Amino acid sequence: MQNLLVNGQWLAAKKPEDSFHARNPSDRSTLSEREFPVSSWQDIEAMIGHASEAARVLAKTPTEAIASFLDEYARLIETRTEELAKTAHLETGLPVRPRLAEVEIPRTVNQLRQAAAAARAGDWARPTIDTTANIRSVHGPLGGPVVVFGPNNFPFAYNGIAGGDFAAAIAAGNPVIAKSHPAHPHTTELLAQLANQAVKTAGLPQATVQLFYHVAPENGKRLVSHPDVAAAAFTGSRTGGLALKEAADKAGTPIYLEMSSVNPVFVLPGSLQERGSEIADELHGSCNLGAGQFCTKPGLVILPSGAKTDEFIQQLKNKFQQTAPGVLLTEGGEKTVAETVGKLVDSGAEILAGGEPASQTHFGYRSTLLRVSGSQFLKNPEQLQSEAFGAVCLLVAAESLKQMQAIVTVLEGNLTGCIYSSKSSTDDEAYQAIASELRFKVGRLLNDKVPTGVAVSPAMNHGGPYPSTGHPGFTAVGFPATVIRFSALHSYDNVRHERLPLALQDKNPTGKLLRYIDGAWSTKDL
Repeated sequence: MQNLLVNGQWLAAKKPEDSFHARNPSDRSTLSEREFPVSSWQDIEAMIGHASEAARVLAKTPTEAIASFLDEYARLIETRTEELAKTAHLETGLPVRPRLAEVEIPRTVNQLRQAAAAARAGDWARPTIDTTANIRSVHGPLGGPVVVFGPNNFPFAYNGIAGGDFAAAIAAGNPVIAKSHPAHPHTTELLAQLANQAVKTAGLPQATVQLFYHVAPENGKRLVSHPDVAAAAFTGSRTGGLALKEAADKAGTPIYLEMSSVNPVFVLPGSLQERGSEIADELHGSCNLGAGQFCTKPGLVILPSGAKTDEFIQQLKNKFQQTAPGVLLTEGGEKTVAETVGKLVDSGAEILAGGEPASQTHFGYRSTLLRVSGSQFLKNPEQLQSEAFGAVCLLVAAESLKQMQAIVTVLEGNLTGCIYSSKSSTDDEAYQAIASELRFKVGRLLNDKVPTGVAVSPAMNHGGPYPSTGHPGFTAVGFPATVIRFSALHSYDNVRHERLPLALQDKNPTGKLLRYIDGAWSTKDL
Protein backbone atom coordinates (compact mmCIF):
# COMPACT_ATOMS: atom_id res chain seq x y z
CA MET A 1 0.00 0.00 0.00
CA GLN A 2 1.29 3.48 -0.89
CA ASN A 3 2.68 5.64 1.90
CA LEU A 4 1.48 9.01 3.11
CA LEU A 5 3.65 12.13 3.21
CA VAL A 6 3.77 13.07 6.89
CA ASN A 7 6.17 15.69 8.25
CA GLY A 8 8.63 15.20 5.43
CA GLN A 9 8.62 11.39 5.64
CA TRP A 10 6.84 8.74 3.59
CA LEU A 11 5.05 6.67 6.22
CA ALA A 12 2.60 3.77 6.13
CA ALA A 13 -0.99 4.64 6.99
CA LYS A 14 -1.90 3.74 10.56
CA LYS A 15 -4.87 1.40 10.68
CA PRO A 16 -6.37 2.47 7.33
CA GLU A 17 -10.14 2.21 7.20
CA ASP A 18 -10.13 0.92 3.63
CA SER A 19 -8.15 1.07 0.41
CA PHE A 20 -8.75 1.78 -3.26
CA HIS A 21 -7.16 1.61 -6.70
CA ALA A 22 -7.27 4.19 -9.44
CA ARG A 23 -9.08 3.25 -12.66
CA ASN A 24 -8.28 3.95 -16.28
CA PRO A 25 -11.41 5.64 -17.66
CA SER A 26 -10.33 4.97 -21.24
CA ASP A 27 -10.96 1.23 -20.89
CA ARG A 28 -12.64 0.95 -17.45
CA SER A 29 -9.72 -1.15 -16.18
CA THR A 30 -8.42 -1.10 -12.61
CA LEU A 31 -4.85 0.13 -12.18
CA SER A 32 -3.94 -2.60 -9.75
CA GLU A 33 -0.20 -1.89 -9.44
CA ARG A 34 -0.76 0.56 -6.59
CA GLU A 35 -3.14 0.39 -3.67
CA PHE A 36 -3.94 3.59 -1.80
CA PRO A 37 -5.13 3.87 1.81
CA VAL A 38 -8.31 5.48 3.09
CA SER A 39 -6.76 7.15 6.11
CA SER A 40 -8.03 6.83 9.64
CA TRP A 41 -8.42 9.87 11.89
CA GLN A 42 -5.12 8.90 13.52
CA ASP A 43 -3.26 9.76 10.30
CA ILE A 44 -5.10 13.04 9.87
CA GLU A 45 -4.62 14.15 13.45
CA ALA A 46 -0.88 13.56 13.19
CA MET A 47 -0.69 15.75 10.09
CA ILE A 48 -2.62 18.54 11.81
CA GLY A 49 -0.20 18.46 14.75
CA HIS A 50 2.89 18.63 12.55
CA ALA A 51 1.40 21.34 10.34
CA SER A 52 0.43 23.45 13.34
CA GLU A 53 4.04 23.45 14.51
CA ALA A 54 5.24 24.22 10.98
CA ALA A 55 2.85 27.18 10.76
CA ARG A 56 4.61 28.97 13.63
CA VAL A 57 7.97 28.54 11.94
CA LEU A 58 6.69 29.58 8.52
CA ALA A 59 5.24 32.76 9.99
CA LYS A 60 8.81 33.82 10.82
CA THR A 61 10.38 32.47 7.63
CA PRO A 62 11.71 35.03 5.12
CA THR A 63 9.48 35.34 2.09
CA GLU A 64 12.48 34.64 -0.13
CA ALA A 65 12.65 31.07 1.23
CA ILE A 66 8.95 30.54 0.50
CA ALA A 67 9.33 31.98 -2.99
CA SER A 68 12.38 29.81 -3.59
CA PHE A 69 10.36 26.73 -2.68
CA LEU A 70 7.67 27.62 -5.20
CA ASP A 71 10.23 28.28 -7.92
CA GLU A 72 12.12 25.07 -7.22
CA TYR A 73 8.92 23.05 -7.19
CA ALA A 74 7.98 24.51 -10.58
CA ARG A 75 11.42 23.62 -11.95
CA LEU A 76 11.18 20.04 -10.69
CA ILE A 77 7.75 19.57 -12.26
CA GLU A 78 9.13 20.73 -15.60
CA THR A 79 11.92 18.15 -15.44
CA ARG A 80 9.34 15.37 -14.99
CA THR A 81 6.75 16.59 -17.48
CA GLU A 82 6.67 13.43 -19.59
CA GLU A 83 6.35 11.03 -16.64
CA LEU A 84 3.71 13.17 -14.96
CA ALA A 85 1.66 13.57 -18.13
CA LYS A 86 1.74 9.84 -18.92
CA THR A 87 0.73 8.94 -15.37
CA ALA A 88 -2.15 11.42 -15.40
CA HIS A 89 -3.26 10.10 -18.80
CA LEU A 90 -3.57 6.59 -17.39
CA GLU A 91 -5.64 7.81 -14.44
CA THR A 92 -7.84 10.37 -16.21
CA GLY A 93 -7.96 9.49 -19.89
CA LEU A 94 -6.98 13.07 -20.72
CA PRO A 95 -4.61 13.20 -23.71
CA VAL A 96 -0.91 13.57 -23.03
CA ARG A 97 -0.72 16.08 -25.87
CA PRO A 98 -1.72 18.78 -26.06
CA ARG A 99 -3.87 18.80 -22.91
CA LEU A 100 -1.53 17.57 -20.18
CA ALA A 101 2.07 18.07 -21.32
CA GLU A 102 1.60 21.23 -23.36
CA VAL A 103 -1.28 23.04 -21.67
CA GLU A 104 -2.01 22.00 -18.11
CA ILE A 105 1.47 21.30 -16.76
CA PRO A 106 2.85 24.59 -18.17
CA ARG A 107 -0.12 26.39 -16.62
CA THR A 108 0.60 24.74 -13.28
CA VAL A 109 4.25 25.72 -13.43
CA ASN A 110 3.26 29.27 -14.39
CA GLN A 111 0.90 29.49 -11.39
CA LEU A 112 3.64 28.38 -9.01
CA ARG A 113 6.01 30.97 -10.42
CA GLN A 114 3.38 33.70 -10.23
CA ALA A 115 2.82 32.72 -6.60
CA ALA A 116 6.57 32.98 -6.00
CA ALA A 117 6.60 36.44 -7.56
CA ALA A 118 3.67 37.50 -5.39
CA ALA A 119 5.43 36.23 -2.28
CA ARG A 120 8.57 38.21 -3.16
CA ALA A 121 6.74 41.40 -4.09
CA GLY A 122 4.59 41.37 -0.97
CA ASP A 123 1.91 43.53 -2.60
CA TRP A 124 -0.75 40.89 -1.87
CA ALA A 125 -0.26 41.72 1.82
CA ARG A 126 -1.48 45.31 1.29
CA PRO A 127 0.65 47.07 3.89
CA THR A 128 -1.27 50.13 5.07
CA ILE A 129 -0.08 52.93 7.35
CA ASP A 130 -2.13 55.65 8.98
CA THR A 131 0.59 57.98 10.21
CA THR A 132 -1.83 60.31 11.95
CA ALA A 133 -3.28 57.63 14.24
CA ASN A 134 -0.09 55.53 14.23
CA ILE A 135 -2.03 52.43 13.21
CA ARG A 136 -0.54 50.04 10.68
CA SER A 137 -1.89 46.86 9.14
CA VAL A 138 -0.77 44.09 6.82
CA HIS A 139 -2.11 40.73 5.68
CA GLY A 140 -0.11 37.83 7.05
CA PRO A 141 -0.18 34.06 7.58
CA LEU A 142 -3.12 32.43 9.33
CA GLY A 143 -1.00 30.68 11.95
CA GLY A 144 -2.29 27.22 11.10
CA PRO A 145 -2.53 24.74 8.22
CA VAL A 146 -4.68 25.13 5.14
CA VAL A 147 -6.43 21.98 3.90
CA VAL A 148 -6.78 21.74 0.12
CA PHE A 149 -9.20 19.36 -1.63
CA GLY A 150 -8.48 19.08 -5.36
CA PRO A 151 -10.98 18.08 -8.08
CA ASN A 152 -10.93 15.22 -10.58
CA ASN A 153 -10.88 17.21 -13.83
CA PHE A 154 -7.54 19.05 -13.52
CA PRO A 155 -4.88 16.65 -12.20
CA PHE A 156 -2.25 19.41 -12.17
CA ALA A 157 -3.62 22.97 -12.36
CA TYR A 158 -6.10 22.44 -9.51
CA ASN A 159 -4.41 19.54 -7.75
CA GLY A 160 -4.50 19.77 -3.96
CA ILE A 161 -0.71 19.65 -3.82
CA ALA A 162 0.22 21.71 -6.88
CA GLY A 163 -2.70 23.83 -8.07
CA GLY A 164 -3.79 27.40 -7.57
CA ASP A 165 -5.21 26.98 -4.06
CA PHE A 166 -2.03 25.22 -2.94
CA ALA A 167 0.22 27.88 -4.45
CA ALA A 168 -1.81 30.73 -2.93
CA ALA A 169 -1.84 29.20 0.55
CA ILE A 170 1.92 28.63 0.47
CA ALA A 171 2.61 32.15 -0.86
CA ALA A 172 0.72 33.55 2.14
CA GLY A 173 3.06 31.64 4.46
CA ASN A 174 0.85 28.71 5.46
CA PRO A 175 1.56 24.96 5.47
CA VAL A 176 -0.76 22.81 3.37
CA ILE A 177 -2.37 19.47 4.14
CA ALA A 178 -3.36 18.21 0.70
CA LYS A 179 -5.96 15.60 -0.14
CA SER A 180 -5.49 13.70 -3.38
CA HIS A 181 -8.51 13.08 -5.54
CA PRO A 182 -9.10 9.31 -5.79
CA ALA A 183 -9.34 9.65 -9.57
CA HIS A 184 -5.61 10.41 -9.89
CA PRO A 185 -3.76 9.38 -6.71
CA HIS A 186 -0.48 8.27 -8.31
CA THR A 187 -0.20 11.55 -10.22
CA THR A 188 -0.62 13.36 -6.91
CA GLU A 189 1.89 11.08 -5.20
CA LEU A 190 4.51 11.97 -7.82
CA LEU A 191 3.80 15.68 -7.32
CA ALA A 192 4.13 15.23 -3.56
CA GLN A 193 7.56 13.66 -4.00
CA LEU A 194 8.71 16.71 -5.93
CA ALA A 195 7.13 19.12 -3.45
CA ASN A 196 8.85 17.36 -0.55
CA GLN A 197 12.18 17.60 -2.38
CA ALA A 198 11.65 21.32 -2.96
CA VAL A 199 10.74 21.86 0.71
CA LYS A 200 14.06 20.39 1.77
CA THR A 201 16.01 22.37 -0.81
CA ALA A 202 14.41 25.63 0.34
CA GLY A 203 14.95 24.80 4.02
CA LEU A 204 11.28 25.09 4.98
CA PRO A 205 9.75 23.13 7.86
CA GLN A 206 9.25 19.48 6.92
CA ALA A 207 5.50 19.65 7.45
CA THR A 208 5.06 22.57 5.04
CA VAL A 209 3.53 20.09 2.58
CA GLN A 210 1.75 16.87 3.62
CA LEU A 211 -0.44 14.45 1.68
CA PHE A 212 -3.18 11.90 2.26
CA TYR A 213 -5.16 10.15 -0.45
CA HIS A 214 -8.68 9.70 0.84
CA VAL A 215 -10.82 9.66 3.99
CA ALA A 216 -14.34 8.71 4.93
CA PRO A 217 -16.76 11.66 4.58
CA GLU A 218 -17.13 12.06 8.35
CA ASN A 219 -13.37 12.44 8.74
CA GLY A 220 -13.25 15.00 5.95
CA LYS A 221 -15.81 17.06 7.83
CA ARG A 222 -13.96 16.49 11.09
CA LEU A 223 -10.77 17.74 9.43
CA VAL A 224 -12.17 21.08 8.23
CA SER A 225 -13.79 21.69 11.61
CA HIS A 226 -10.66 20.94 13.67
CA PRO A 227 -9.76 23.95 15.85
CA ASP A 228 -6.14 23.96 14.65
CA VAL A 229 -7.05 24.08 10.94
CA ALA A 230 -6.90 27.70 9.81
CA ALA A 231 -8.71 27.44 6.47
CA ALA A 232 -9.77 25.04 3.74
CA ALA A 233 -10.24 25.11 0.00
CA PHE A 234 -12.38 22.77 -2.09
CA THR A 235 -13.02 22.36 -5.81
CA GLY A 236 -15.63 19.81 -6.86
CA SER A 237 -19.30 18.93 -6.66
CA ARG A 238 -21.93 20.95 -4.88
CA THR A 239 -22.84 17.96 -2.72
CA GLY A 240 -19.31 17.51 -1.43
CA GLY A 241 -18.62 21.21 -1.11
CA LEU A 242 -21.75 21.99 0.88
CA ALA A 243 -21.14 19.10 3.26
CA LEU A 244 -17.68 20.46 4.04
CA LYS A 245 -19.01 24.03 4.23
CA GLU A 246 -21.59 23.06 6.83
CA ALA A 247 -18.94 21.46 9.02
CA ALA A 248 -16.47 24.32 8.56
CA ASP A 249 -19.10 27.01 9.20
CA LYS A 250 -20.11 25.41 12.48
CA ALA A 251 -16.49 25.50 13.60
CA GLY A 252 -15.81 28.99 12.26
CA THR A 253 -13.22 27.76 9.75
CA PRO A 254 -12.98 29.85 6.57
CA ILE A 255 -13.57 27.57 3.58
CA TYR A 256 -13.32 28.62 -0.05
CA LEU A 257 -15.39 26.55 -2.42
CA GLU A 258 -15.68 26.24 -6.15
CA MET A 259 -18.74 24.09 -6.86
CA SER A 260 -21.23 23.88 -9.70
CA SER A 261 -22.12 26.36 -12.43
CA VAL A 262 -24.22 26.21 -15.61
CA ASN A 263 -22.62 29.41 -16.96
CA PRO A 264 -25.59 30.93 -18.82
CA VAL A 265 -25.13 32.29 -22.33
CA PHE A 266 -27.61 34.81 -23.78
CA VAL A 267 -27.69 35.03 -27.58
CA LEU A 268 -29.40 38.22 -28.75
CA PRO A 269 -31.27 38.52 -32.07
CA GLY A 270 -28.76 40.73 -33.87
CA SER A 271 -25.90 38.33 -33.22
CA LEU A 272 -27.92 35.44 -34.63
CA GLN A 273 -28.59 37.43 -37.79
CA GLU A 274 -24.94 38.36 -38.20
CA ARG A 275 -23.08 35.17 -37.26
CA GLY A 276 -25.40 32.43 -36.04
CA SER A 277 -23.34 29.61 -37.57
CA GLU A 278 -20.14 30.96 -36.00
CA ILE A 279 -21.76 31.15 -32.57
CA ALA A 280 -23.10 27.61 -32.94
CA ASP A 281 -19.57 26.40 -33.69
CA GLU A 282 -18.17 28.19 -30.65
CA LEU A 283 -20.82 26.92 -28.25
CA HIS A 284 -20.58 23.36 -29.54
CA GLY A 285 -16.80 23.35 -29.15
CA SER A 286 -16.93 24.88 -25.69
CA CYS A 287 -19.62 22.54 -24.40
CA ASN A 288 -17.80 19.45 -25.66
CA LEU A 289 -14.28 20.49 -24.67
CA GLY A 290 -12.84 17.84 -22.37
CA ALA A 291 -16.11 15.88 -22.69
CA GLY A 292 -17.84 18.81 -20.98
CA GLN A 293 -15.88 18.40 -17.75
CA PHE A 294 -15.03 22.05 -17.20
CA CYS A 295 -16.57 24.12 -14.43
CA THR A 296 -16.92 26.95 -16.97
CA LYS A 297 -18.74 24.86 -19.60
CA PRO A 298 -21.76 26.70 -21.08
CA GLY A 299 -24.57 24.44 -19.93
CA LEU A 300 -27.48 26.85 -20.38
CA VAL A 301 -28.13 28.90 -23.54
CA ILE A 302 -31.02 31.39 -23.71
CA LEU A 303 -32.23 32.27 -27.19
CA PRO A 304 -34.83 34.62 -28.70
CA SER A 305 -37.74 33.23 -30.71
CA GLY A 306 -37.82 33.33 -34.50
CA ALA A 307 -36.76 31.61 -37.69
CA LYS A 308 -33.07 32.32 -37.14
CA THR A 309 -33.28 30.63 -33.76
CA ASP A 310 -34.88 27.54 -35.28
CA GLU A 311 -32.06 27.41 -37.82
CA PHE A 312 -29.48 27.89 -35.06
CA ILE A 313 -30.97 25.08 -32.96
CA GLN A 314 -30.94 22.74 -35.95
CA GLN A 315 -27.27 23.51 -36.57
CA LEU A 316 -26.42 22.77 -32.95
CA LYS A 317 -28.49 19.60 -33.01
CA ASN A 318 -26.59 18.34 -36.04
CA LYS A 319 -23.25 19.09 -34.45
CA PHE A 320 -24.16 17.34 -31.19
CA GLN A 321 -25.47 14.29 -33.05
CA GLN A 322 -22.21 14.00 -34.98
CA THR A 323 -19.97 14.34 -31.91
CA ALA A 324 -18.26 11.18 -30.69
CA PRO A 325 -18.66 10.77 -26.92
CA GLY A 326 -15.57 11.81 -25.01
CA VAL A 327 -14.00 10.07 -22.04
CA LEU A 328 -15.54 10.89 -18.68
CA LEU A 329 -13.16 10.85 -15.76
CA THR A 330 -14.95 8.38 -13.52
CA GLU A 331 -17.70 5.79 -13.50
CA GLY A 332 -19.49 7.92 -10.93
CA GLY A 333 -19.41 10.84 -13.33
CA GLU A 334 -21.08 8.74 -15.99
CA LYS A 335 -23.90 7.86 -13.60
CA THR A 336 -24.29 11.43 -12.38
CA VAL A 337 -24.61 12.83 -15.92
CA ALA A 338 -27.31 10.27 -16.71
CA GLU A 339 -29.19 11.16 -13.52
CA THR A 340 -29.01 14.88 -14.27
CA VAL A 341 -30.22 14.46 -17.84
CA GLY A 342 -33.12 12.43 -16.43
CA LYS A 343 -33.89 15.25 -14.00
CA LEU A 344 -33.93 17.80 -16.83
CA VAL A 345 -36.30 15.63 -18.87
CA ASP A 346 -38.58 15.09 -15.89
CA SER A 347 -38.66 18.88 -15.49
CA GLY A 348 -39.95 19.41 -19.02
CA ALA A 349 -36.86 19.44 -21.25
CA GLU A 350 -36.93 17.70 -24.64
CA ILE A 351 -33.87 15.75 -25.81
CA LEU A 352 -32.72 16.87 -29.26
CA ALA A 353 -29.50 14.84 -29.42
CA GLY A 354 -27.78 12.24 -27.26
CA GLY A 355 -29.44 11.48 -23.95
CA GLU A 356 -27.92 8.05 -23.40
CA PRO A 357 -24.68 6.42 -22.21
CA ALA A 358 -21.92 5.88 -24.76
CA SER A 359 -21.59 2.44 -26.26
CA GLN A 360 -17.80 2.59 -26.18
CA THR A 361 -15.73 0.70 -23.65
CA HIS A 362 -14.67 3.91 -21.91
CA PHE A 363 -16.59 5.87 -19.30
CA GLY A 364 -18.78 8.17 -21.35
CA TYR A 365 -22.15 9.71 -22.16
CA ARG A 366 -23.32 10.88 -25.55
CA SER A 367 -23.07 14.57 -26.32
CA THR A 368 -26.52 15.79 -25.29
CA LEU A 369 -28.57 18.78 -26.37
CA LEU A 370 -31.94 19.56 -24.78
CA ARG A 371 -34.56 22.26 -25.30
CA VAL A 372 -37.22 23.85 -23.13
CA SER A 373 -39.45 26.88 -23.62
CA GLY A 374 -38.91 30.04 -21.64
CA SER A 375 -42.27 29.57 -19.90
CA GLN A 376 -41.37 26.03 -18.86
CA PHE A 377 -38.02 27.20 -17.55
CA LEU A 378 -39.63 29.89 -15.41
CA LYS A 379 -42.03 27.34 -13.93
CA ASN A 380 -39.19 25.12 -12.70
CA PRO A 381 -35.96 27.13 -12.71
CA GLU A 382 -34.26 25.30 -9.86
CA GLN A 383 -34.41 21.84 -11.43
CA LEU A 384 -33.67 23.12 -14.92
CA GLN A 385 -30.43 24.70 -13.68
CA SER A 386 -29.05 21.34 -12.55
CA GLU A 387 -25.43 21.01 -13.67
CA ALA A 388 -24.50 17.93 -15.69
CA PHE A 389 -20.73 17.56 -15.52
CA GLY A 390 -20.39 16.37 -19.08
CA ALA A 391 -21.19 17.44 -22.65
CA VAL A 392 -24.77 18.45 -21.87
CA CYS A 393 -26.40 21.74 -22.85
CA LEU A 394 -29.94 23.01 -22.30
CA LEU A 395 -31.40 25.51 -24.78
CA VAL A 396 -34.11 27.86 -23.52
CA ALA A 397 -36.29 29.42 -26.22
CA ALA A 398 -37.52 32.71 -24.79
CA GLU A 399 -40.66 34.28 -26.23
CA SER A 400 -39.54 37.89 -25.79
CA LEU A 401 -36.87 40.17 -24.36
CA LYS A 402 -39.08 40.61 -21.31
CA GLN A 403 -39.03 36.85 -20.77
CA MET A 404 -35.25 36.82 -21.19
CA GLN A 405 -35.05 39.43 -18.44
CA ALA A 406 -37.30 37.31 -16.25
CA ILE A 407 -35.01 34.33 -16.80
CA VAL A 408 -32.01 36.35 -15.62
CA THR A 409 -33.74 37.15 -12.35
CA VAL A 410 -34.23 33.47 -11.43
CA LEU A 411 -30.68 32.37 -12.23
CA GLU A 412 -28.53 31.00 -9.44
CA GLY A 413 -25.04 32.36 -8.82
CA ASN A 414 -22.59 31.29 -11.54
CA LEU A 415 -18.90 31.49 -12.27
CA THR A 416 -19.52 33.06 -15.67
CA GLY A 417 -22.23 34.60 -17.79
CA CYS A 418 -21.97 35.57 -21.45
CA ILE A 419 -23.94 37.75 -23.83
CA TYR A 420 -23.60 37.48 -27.60
CA SER A 421 -24.79 40.68 -29.27
CA SER A 422 -24.73 42.39 -32.65
CA LYS A 423 -21.53 44.13 -33.69
CA SER A 424 -23.72 47.09 -34.60
CA SER A 425 -25.97 48.88 -32.13
CA THR A 426 -29.12 46.85 -32.80
CA ASP A 427 -28.81 44.79 -29.61
CA ASP A 428 -27.63 47.58 -27.32
CA GLU A 429 -30.93 48.11 -25.52
CA ALA A 430 -31.44 44.39 -25.00
CA TYR A 431 -27.83 44.02 -23.87
CA GLN A 432 -28.18 46.67 -21.18
CA ALA A 433 -31.44 45.19 -19.94
CA ILE A 434 -29.89 41.75 -19.48
CA ALA A 435 -26.36 42.74 -18.43
CA SER A 436 -27.53 45.04 -15.65
CA GLU A 437 -29.04 42.04 -13.82
CA LEU A 438 -26.66 39.33 -15.03
CA ARG A 439 -23.71 41.29 -13.60
CA PHE A 440 -24.87 40.35 -10.09
CA LYS A 441 -25.41 36.70 -10.95
CA VAL A 442 -21.88 35.89 -12.16
CA GLY A 443 -18.27 36.34 -11.21
CA ARG A 444 -17.00 36.92 -14.76
CA LEU A 445 -19.13 38.63 -17.38
CA LEU A 446 -18.15 37.90 -20.99
CA ASN A 447 -19.14 39.41 -24.30
CA ASP A 448 -19.06 37.48 -27.57
CA LYS A 449 -16.79 34.64 -26.43
CA VAL A 450 -17.18 31.26 -24.76
CA PRO A 451 -16.29 31.01 -21.06
CA THR A 452 -14.15 27.85 -20.96
CA GLY A 453 -10.78 29.61 -21.02
CA VAL A 454 -9.61 30.82 -17.59
CA ALA A 455 -6.47 32.92 -17.99
CA VAL A 456 -4.07 33.09 -15.04
CA SER A 457 -4.20 36.87 -14.92
CA PRO A 458 -4.16 39.37 -12.04
CA ALA A 459 -7.49 40.68 -13.37
CA MET A 460 -9.17 37.27 -13.55
CA ASN A 461 -12.07 36.33 -11.30
CA HIS A 462 -12.60 32.60 -11.16
CA GLY A 463 -15.32 32.83 -8.58
CA GLY A 464 -18.87 34.03 -8.28
CA PRO A 465 -22.00 34.26 -6.16
CA TYR A 466 -23.32 31.26 -4.22
CA PRO A 467 -23.77 28.44 -5.09
CA SER A 468 -21.01 28.58 -7.69
CA THR A 469 -18.70 29.35 -4.77
CA GLY A 470 -19.04 29.91 -1.06
CA HIS A 471 -18.16 33.62 -1.18
CA PRO A 472 -18.48 36.15 -4.03
CA GLY A 473 -15.56 38.30 -2.91
CA PHE A 474 -12.70 35.97 -3.77
CA THR A 475 -11.09 34.33 -6.79
CA ALA A 476 -9.43 30.94 -7.12
CA VAL A 477 -7.28 32.16 -10.04
CA GLY A 478 -5.11 35.24 -10.45
CA PHE A 479 -2.21 36.51 -8.36
CA PRO A 480 -1.94 38.39 -6.08
CA ALA A 481 -5.70 38.51 -5.35
CA THR A 482 -6.06 34.75 -4.84
CA VAL A 483 -3.52 34.81 -1.99
CA ILE A 484 -5.70 37.06 0.19
CA ARG A 485 -8.07 34.15 0.93
CA PHE A 486 -5.44 32.43 3.04
CA SER A 487 -4.38 35.40 5.12
CA ALA A 488 -5.35 37.25 8.27
CA LEU A 489 -5.40 41.04 8.62
CA HIS A 490 -2.84 41.95 11.27
CA SER A 491 -3.22 45.42 12.73
CA TYR A 492 -0.66 47.22 14.92
CA ASP A 493 -1.81 50.13 17.05
CA ASN A 494 0.92 52.32 18.53
CA VAL A 495 3.39 49.43 18.35
CA ARG A 496 7.01 50.53 18.63
CA HIS A 497 8.61 50.93 15.24
CA GLU A 498 11.37 48.38 15.73
CA ARG A 499 8.77 45.78 16.74
CA LEU A 500 6.73 46.12 13.56
CA PRO A 501 6.87 43.60 10.73
CA LEU A 502 9.40 44.68 8.13
CA ALA A 503 6.68 45.51 5.61
CA LEU A 504 5.28 48.14 7.99
CA GLN A 505 8.53 49.81 8.91
CA ASP A 506 9.31 53.12 7.29
CA LYS A 507 12.41 51.73 5.58
CA ASN A 508 10.98 48.47 4.33
CA PRO A 509 12.50 47.01 1.15
CA THR A 510 9.24 46.63 -0.79
CA GLY A 511 9.46 50.21 -2.03
CA LYS A 512 5.89 51.46 -1.54
CA LEU A 513 3.40 51.76 1.27
CA LEU A 514 -0.16 53.02 1.34
CA ARG A 515 -0.41 55.81 3.88
CA TYR A 516 -3.36 57.66 5.36
CA ILE A 517 -2.14 61.24 5.84
CA ASP A 518 -4.29 64.22 6.75
CA GLY A 519 -7.50 62.47 5.77
CA ALA A 520 -6.34 61.19 2.38
CA TRP A 521 -4.70 58.08 0.93
CA SER A 522 -1.36 58.38 -0.81
CA THR A 523 1.41 56.13 -2.10
CA LYS A 524 4.88 57.21 -1.16
CA ASP A 525 8.13 55.82 -2.53
CA LEU A 526 10.61 55.04 0.22
